[in-house]
Amino acid sequence: MPTYNKLVRDLIPQIIESSGKTCTTRIMNDDEFTIEINKKMHEELAEYEAAETAEDAIEELADLLELIHAAALSHESSFDELEKVRLQKAEKRGGFDERIFLINVEDE
Repeated sequence: MPTYNKLVRDLIPQIIESSGKTCTTRIMNDDEFTIEINKKMHEELAEYEAAETAEDAIEELADLLELIHAAALSHESSFDELEKVRLQKAEKRGGFDERIFLINVEDE
């Protein structure tokens, strides 16, 4: 019997049970949830970095986006608020559309 001890999507227990298997789960407290979101983000980022096709990369980005939604909620915010902050930062500092790679800055 494999042991996972990790955050999973909400429907995973039902998917497991519908396949004729049983699983053990528990609901995490807020602190545990925040820790597990961080772990899961690292896991999904590694999977994104290892993706060999654009389709696989998009799948992993979707997982990361879902985790970003969950992380915003765990910080008592919303994805809309997060998007508002992102837009404010983009207005002040720009985005990454121009693909600028900073090499160095000379001090006077």
